[in-house]
Order: sequence, then C-alpha cells, then structure tokens
Amino acid sequence: MNDDYIIEMLHITKRFPGIIANDNITLQLKRGEIHALLGENGAGKSTLMSVLFGLYQPEEGEIRKNGEVVKINDPNDATALGIGMVHQHFKLVEVFSVLDNIILGTEPMKKGFVDRVTAKKNIVELSKKYGLAVDPDAKIEDITVGMQQRVEILKMLYRNNEILIFDEPTAVLTPQEINELMQIMKNLAAEGKSILFITHKLNEIMAVADRCSVLCKGRYIGTVDIKNTSKEELSHMMVGRDVKFSVDKAESKPGKVILDIKNMSVASKIHDNLAVKNVSLKIRSGEIVCIAGIDGNGQSEFIYGLTGLERLANPEQAKILLADDDITKKSIRERSKSGMSHIPEDRHKHGLVLDYNLEQNIVLQRYWQSQFENHGFIRKREISEYASGLIEKFDVRSGQGNKTIVRAMSGGNQQKAIIARELDKEHKLLIAVQPTRGLDVGAIEYIHNQIVADRDRGAAVLLVSYEMDEVLSLSDRILVMYEGEIVGELNPKTTTPEELGLYMAGAKRDSIAQ
Repeated sequence: MNDDYIIEMLHITKRFPGIIANDNITLQLKRGEIHALLGENGAGKSTLMSVLFGLYQPEEGEIRKNGEVVKINDPNDATALGIGMVHQHFKLVEVFSVLDNIILGTEPMKKGFVDRVTAKKNIVELSKKYGLAVDPDAKIEDITVGMQQRVEILKMLYRNNEILIFDEPTAVLTPQEINELMQIMKNLAAEGKSILFITHKLNEIMAVADRCSVLCKGRYIGTVDIKNTSKEELSHMMVGRDVKFSVDKAESKPGKVILDIKNMSVASKIHDNLAVKNVSLKIRSGEIVCIAGIDGNGQSEFIYGLTGLERLANPEQAKILLADDDITKKSIRERSKSGMSHIPEDRHKHGLVLDYNLEQNIVLQRYWQSQFENHGFIRKREISEYASGLIEKFDVRSGQGNKTIVRAMSGGNQQKAIIARELDKEHKLLIAVQPTRGLDVGAIEYIHNQIVADRDRGAAVLLVSYEMDEVLSLSDRILVMYEGEIVGELNPKTTTPEELGLYMAGAKRDSIAQ
C-alpha cells in the first residue's frame, strides 16, 4: 500500500433497514491534506464518517491506518488512533462550561481531583495557537453556534487527534465564521493534520480542499484534484446533471399587503437590551422580501415574535396584521390557521418531532382537519397517501418511506420534509428561515424554484438568509437588520455584495429605513 495514505477505507459496505447507505466505497486520505467528501443529501457521507469514527460497524470492508488494518469498535478506539470528529449536530452538554465539555472523558487529575487550573491553561494555549478564541468559563447554552463549533474543534485538538473529520461544519455558520473556519482548517493542515471535510458547498471545496471524493446514492463516483476541476464538474458528478447556480425568476408583481408589522419589539435572552427594537415593515403578495444581516442581530428573535414562539416585549403597542387579521396575541396554531407557513431556523427544536415518523411530521399542523380526521379518529390511510405524494414530489429520501423515524434521516432530507409540509399547506405568508441550510446544489435549485413558484401563486414570502448569494439572487427586496433595527432597504438588482456588507456591519444606515 502507498505510504502517503494515513487512512484508507477499503470496500466499505453499510446497510440499514431498507437501504444500502454505503455500497462498496473506497476512500483514501493522504497525510496533511484537506480531502472533501461531496454528495447529495442522503448520499451516505455522514454514515461513512460514522463508520470511521466507530459509531457504526460496516458489514463489509476494512479500515487501514498507515497501511495497517485497524478495528474501530467505538469512538474510544477512534480517539486512541488519533481520529476526531466534529458532528453536524454538535455533541455538547449544554449546562456544562466550555472547559468541562473540552476535557470530558479525558480529565487531568491531581490528588484525586480534576486539575482545572492545568486544563484551563492548556485550553487557553491551544485556542491562541489555532486562533480559536473561547471563554473557558462560559456555559454552552449561553454561547453562539459558531462558538460551540470552536469548542468541538478544541475538543479534538485537546485529545491531540491527527485525523480530523468535519461533518457539514459550515451549515450553521455566518459568512464571517465560515471564512474563519476555512483559515483554521488550512492552518491545521499546514501543521500536518489530515482533514476529511463533508460539505455541500462547492465554493468551500474550491477554496480549501486539495482533493474531493464524490458519492451518489451510497456509491463512490470518483476522486478529483481540485486544481484540475470546476464547480460545474463537481456538481455534475454529484447530481448527474448540469445545475443552474442562478435563480430563474420573472419580475415580481406585488399585490395587496399581506403582512403589516407596526412597532414590534422582542426582548433578548442574553442581555437586558431589546433584541428587536420597534420594527415596522410591510410585505405584499407576490414578492420575496429578505431580511439580511450578520447572525445575532435580532433576526431569530424577530421571527420568534412574528410566529408566536416568543412573546412580544410590547404587546399593547405593537400590531401584527396577517391579511388584515390581527394576530398580535394569537397562539402558534391560530397563526398557522390564519395562513402562516414557517420553515424554522432550528429544524430539530421547532420543525420536527424527531421520534415521530415521516408521515406524522408531514401532517403535524393539519391532522385535525377533515381530510385527515373523522369524528375524532385519525384517517391513517389518507395521511399515508398524502405523505407519500409529498415525499415523491420533494424527493425526500428515507430508508422506509413515510414510516421512517425522522431522527434516522439525513439533515438535508429532514429539511426537505419541513419545506414540503410548509409549502403544501394553505398559506398567505411563507416565512423561510435559512430554507436551504444543509441542502445540496440540486436540492437548493429545486427549493429556490418552489419558493419563486409560491410567490408567483400570490403568497407573500419573508426570507431570512445568511448566504449572500441566496439573498441577492432570490429576493425582490432586501431589508437589512443591524442590532435589532431595520437600517436599510436595498434593491437586489442594483446593490452590490460590498454595499450590502456595509449595511450588515452597521457602517451604513438609511435615515428613512423605518
């Protein structure tokens, strides 16, 4: 075997009920390289990495490290071999501190007690060395998603792992955090670490990877050198066809006002100030209005207040009208019945019941309607047929069809299930927060087309996105939110990424924005 390879996964096959997740896959990682693993949602990328990390056992194939066959029965074996993994959905204890999460399972001891002083000193040194600034004493539940990811990376470095697996590491990050992470990965590779990097984002692969292996429906398609390939070639390998990177849409034809918000304020959970300060805006039928901004400037709280997930700080002064219906004090279900569809930011917390099956999740907001219920009894056949139709239409991939437990599905397919549910139910307003997070290029193209079609049918669309490309290509109007206020309204046809960036950073502000 070639001495250049630090890890070789040879002819790996992994089966689950109803699906072959990995079908005879061979993957070879060179010493000191960043090797991207690309594929559609449900292509088997996370499964393959979970086999390498000891979370799953393959039915066939073998793993070699430095040419020697190794058996990885569990994550402890992986750690002993110098393999670390940052999971797509972080594995952190929310009520523990940053320090406790990093040392968990490898606590340094002194006279029978955990030596926190030494541990803290080592963590601070590591964070400085790799540019991963964290507060060791902060609780996980109080820090941003980007910070939580730094904790996950420090967990690997603290254990002195030499093979680092990043599973969709940028899915929950802002553009600024993504740039920082890319630089961190380059620094780690320059130090001699070997990195496996699962992503759907072709720009990131082109920016940092040395080589890329492509999977499609559980099978290995091929490996290419990044310097000899293009985004178009990679996307063709991944989905088997040419993909459009721009959104095709006709001019918007705004109609009557669907959403009218006056003086809405929402409190912050992190500090004493308001997260959203007296925001007023209007959205009409037949237009896509995007709220752009750097993560943490009140966008999440604004959506929570609008959808009823959070109480307003000023319910007596504020007013929210949905198609002239005052929903300011209505419950979440009443807002949904009034014509509000919501693709939430956190699909696990607010979008799905993970231990319900797919068809139950698809009718979560409608099971009481006469189509699915008769004199208090659920009409199971109708639900099953309806769910199967949506699963096919939106290409939601799962091992056991509509009976699949949602927790067992890939993140991208969970997202597709939510989008299918929210777009198909009757609605006047579609609130889409990061709708394409964790989706591959083929799925992104399809979802963008569905959102535009929704607009063209007369829905009002409120989009919240941190993806600059998505903001500029999908919106008809852009509203920029900075520190809880709307500071500018921009036309996506005439603005530039640079101008949008200045508004997002708070360097520019329109006097008539409100």
